[in-house]
Amino acid sequence: MQEEGRVLLDVYILPDGLVGEIKLKRTSGHPRLDQAALEAVKRWKYQPARRGNVPIPYWYVQPIDFSL
Repeated sequence: MQEEGRVLLDVYILPDGLVGEIKLKRTSGHPRLDQAALEAVKRWKYQPARRGNVPIPYWYVQPIDFSL
């Protein structure tokens, strides 16, 4: 299908590193790529942000690049 592009997602990272919420910030221009990025990031686990030694929730902008 020769689809390429960059998807930007707003990802809410919980204190345990799991993804709490995802929002599409910028589309790649291809709905299949946008959906693939959303589905993949849902399963990811992040290193949580910390305030001192305490893990805290935070929003992170996650770029996902699709290239051939």
